[in-house]
Amino acid sequence: MRNVTIASLMFLSACVAPVASLPADAPVRVKIIAFNDFHGALQPPGQTIAAAAPDGTPVRVPAGGAAYLASAIARLKSINPNNVVVSAGDLISASPLASALFLDEPTILAMNAMGLDFNAVGNHEFDRGSAELLRMQYGGCARHSAEIPCRVDPNFPGARFRFLAANVTTASGNTLFPGYAIKSFGRGRDQVRIAFIGLTLKETDTLVTPKGVAGLTFRDEADSINALIPKVRAEGADAVVVLIHQGVSTKVPYSDASCEGMDGGLMPILARLDPAVDLIVSGHTHNAYVCDYGRIDPAKPFLVTSAGRNGTMLTDITLSIDPESGEVTGKNASSVIVQSEGFIDASGPVRPIDLFPIYSPDPAVASIVDRYAAAAAPIAARIVGRLEGPALREAGPSGESVLGNLIADAFLSATHAHASGGSQIAFTNSTSLRTDLIPSADGSVTFGQLFRAQPFANDLVVKTMTGRQIRAVLEQQFDSGSNSVERPIMLQASKGFIYSYDLRDPVGSRVRDLRIDGRPLADKALYRVTMNSFLASGGDNFTAFTGGADPLVGPRDIAALEAYIAAAGTLQLPSLGRVTRLSP
Repeated sequence: MRNVTIASLMFLSACVAPVASLPADAPVRVKIIAFNDFHGALQPPGQTIAAAAPDGTPVRVPAGGAAYLASAIARLKSINPNNVVVSAGDLISASPLASALFLDEPTILAMNAMGLDFNAVGNHEFDRGSAELLRMQYGGCARHSAEIPCRVDPNFPGARFRFLAANVTTASGNTLFPGYAIKSFGRGRDQVRIAFIGLTLKETDTLVTPKGVAGLTFRDEADSINALIPKVRAEGADAVVVLIHQGVSTKVPYSDASCEGMDGGLMPILARLDPAVDLIVSGHTHNAYVCDYGRIDPAKPFLVTSAGRNGTMLTDITLSIDPESGEVTGKNASSVIVQSEGFIDASGPVRPIDLFPIYSPDPAVASIVDRYAAAAAPIAARIVGRLEGPALREAGPSGESVLGNLIADAFLSATHAHASGGSQIAFTNSTSLRTDLIPSADGSVTFGQLFRAQPFANDLVVKTMTGRQIRAVLEQQFDSGSNSVERPIMLQASKGFIYSYDLRDPVGSRVRDLRIDGRPLADKALYRVTMNSFLASGGDNFTAFTGGADPLVGPRDIAALEAYIAAAGTLQLPSLGRVTRLSP
């Protein structure tokens, strides 16, 4: 085991100064430029980073956009020729229309142009199935989904960077993509080598449509990492960096060095990691942080970083490595805001702030973004209907939201009158609600807005379920896989269906008073239930949905939502109150 010293740990919101010339016997400094959860956010996403001026005044910094991200990466690269650009998963899918409409091909092209080196697979990389993910890596125009590939660029080349998947194995026992890569920096006696191990969370098969990952096994994260340490060491790696699509939360902002309240799904993995790991670049939680795990376990002084989401931030990391001993002698990291163009939101104008670096859009990446945005623009701008006010995804005390209720109602409307057995109840998952649906001043909403709110393009499925099965599904909100009382995933229910729950009750008996159109739900009675295809196949740990009988495939979720809003003239928003939480 190496005796590693953390020379410095810096938490800054701007770029570090250029590295001065070093004496011949100095350690080799390698700059690792990291991000995560980009989600195809090619255009500036209209998001801000909550930062602070030197005097402590809170400020909102406009951030994100692929062309601005490329410029921020280029500036960091210019500081140190020993550099590498990495991503910790969810590079694609759950994307805005300009990328999603074209199967995220433009995101791959943009990442090629900005010089991404390695991307660990995340759960969303598997949204369209493993065959389509392989196409993202190797290119081509084979069709694996309802969308048509290569609609703008007829010869999609695939990724010039490498996908890594150390814990995703096929039926043959091999990994779907390489589990690691080793990159060299410097020359001659001053050359050092860093191993990059990439992987996703082991629950990935519960977060995507199971048929898309049939034949794949998602193995334990810590076991997969630890098993590779001797191998990469034997191949000459001086340092080990883990890119993992799992993360934590903290109780402090990204710029706070304490990482107070560090908690989440990554924590039990960190506790089991080999101390030979030097750095963990993480994701999934969409939080931004730079944490020193040595505060928790001094025997494991690795850094744990994340750069938020949608390309709004980068993490600027430097590892100092002694080329003679092969030891990491220093580590530092800082969060960099990818400040971009201003915009107007519900709080008013958001303008660039010269307290933080301001980036110009990279021309090559901007050209890719503009070409695909122009192709998507007529579809995105089409007005589909009107709402009486904002449909917000923020959950109320019971876990239901106005947007969730609206979408569940749309699902019911689309399948209620079907000749083969109309639906009586509809559900959608809260995790599928991605943004609020905010109408313009005249109440109109566009197809692009609908797509941002619900970007997964799942089919609707109607199944026959007993009252007992429906009850079991609702119990799984609080106790199934990673679903728990502390972190429930709430289903959103259609109008006419109500129930209450009490989290103080024992597992399996928390849900009560289920009623449909005012009548108690009978355990042995049969009901036709609508859900999206993700839930129908057990997604989000709702395995009880797989037990339904006589499945009938209906329209796409986005088509159902569009039709429901269009038919209403001006749609009145549903109220909350379908679900009642009885516990404090």
